[in-house]
Amino acid sequence: KKDAIGDIINRYEKAGLKPVAMRLMHLSKATAQGFYAVHKARPFFDSLCTFMSSGPCVVLVLQGDNAVKKNRELMGATDPAKAEQGTIRAAHGANIEFNAVHGSDAPETAKFEIGYFFPEMELVG
Repeated sequence: KKDAIGDIINRYEKAGLKPVAMRLMHLSKATAQGFYAVHKARPFFDSLCTFMSSGPCVVLVLQGDNAVKKNRELMGATDPAKAEQGTIRAAHGANIEFNAVHGSDAPETAKFEIGYFFPEMELVG
């Protein structure tokens, strides 16, 4: 969503999550398919990968106490219509598929997802 990047990063910083790596990039469909490979059998896989490769996106690594849990709380429910007011998805998500942000669901997932986009040497902090 246009004009959402600054607000989203500001929400993370206010919650004590520090951006330690960030890239603005245009994903190829193959890159999106690799990133979301865990969802390959799901009916939304192709449309998700098409959307994620349709324009620029910001890939961000956050650091802080309980970063994965805190990020999930800040994002809100996957479906913006069900997300609590004040969450990122309630503010910026269009619908369940175009819900503004992705976040790792566990530290193990975060390790894979960070490694997918950032070589270890790029991480700071």
